[in-house]
Amino acid sequence: MARNVTLFTGQWADLPLEDLCRKAVDFGYDGLELACWGDHFDVDRAARSKTYCKDKKELLKDHGLTCWAISSHLVGQAICDNIDKRHKGILPEDVWGDGKPEGVRKRAAATMKKTAKAAANFGVKVVNGFTGSSIWHLLYSFPPTPPEMIEAGFEDFGKRFTPILDEFKKNKVKFALEVHPTEIAFDIASSARALQAVKNHAAFGFNYDPSHLGYQGVDYVKFIREFPKRIVHVHMKDAWWGHGDGTVGVFGGHTEFADPRRFWDFRSLGHGDIAFEDIIVALNDIGYKGPLSVEWEDSRMDREHGAAEACEFVRSVDFEPSGLAFDAPFDR
Repeated sequence: MARNVTLFTGQWADLPLEDLCRKAVDFGYDGLELACWGDHFDVDRAARSKTYCKDKKELLKDHGLTCWAISSHLVGQAICDNIDKRHKGILPEDVWGDGKPEGVRKRAAATMKKTAKAAANFGVKVVNGFTGSSIWHLLYSFPPTPPEMIEAGFEDFGKRFTPILDEFKKNKVKFALEVHPTEIAFDIASSARALQAVKNHAAFGFNYDPSHLGYQGVDYVKFIREFPKRIVHVHMKDAWWGHGDGTVGVFGGHTEFADPRRFWDFRSLGHGDIAFEDIIVALNDIGYKGPLSVEWEDSRMDREHGAAEACEFVRSVDFEPSGLAFDAPFDR
């Protein structure tokens, strides 16, 4: 049986979950990857009430849907970031508090620990999310960046996330970092350093998303083969690059998505440059059996049309690995 296809609800959090469930069924999905914002999944309530978790699961079941992962990207971003006023717009009020940076970071970390308990109560084994980064602003090394400044950033990540990962391990849940610009890990090299920073913690994995790697020039299929045991969840999202008019480069030029001058942009599945068949082959090679979760983003397309089309696209490119060598019938 081919893998289950789910829809990540982060880009749909403006809709009540029950409304989105109905739409997801019409679109053809097997389940939802629930975002920990909007009314989709309340971490506080889930951590303290198994009844809340049971009711949430029954809502999904009533629509013939399942959930294999929840996602806490917004709170995760604040754990290691240099906090500024942008974070207030994405964080719960109790995490933002008075906005003093270290307090925000500590409250975000406490909430992420709580998310491990919430996931366990809900019966899922994966929490996808971000980490933030204290050194992202040092990406381009001028003025020259001493290596010890970069190392200090990874040490800061290790110090802040190891206690979180301990809590995840205690609850038998994996934290899956979506490797992504602005996070501590955004390509293969930085992902390897992040693993080292948490001493290859058993609860630390990756939510694989090729769209954030391709336009950077990172070999997104090689990523799968570099970290075969760490990929615990997969986002299906497309991107294109090299389609601008030469005005804007890979750093984005402070332009908005869908600006025709941009070098790269996110696209609905099948409309970009990601080679998904190569990804499926690699996922089969490493034995990944989890869901393929559509994270739908395309500023040029109606999202309902795109979500339905994307579900159909994923089913068309996914295939089971062979249980039989193709030349076996030749044997006598």
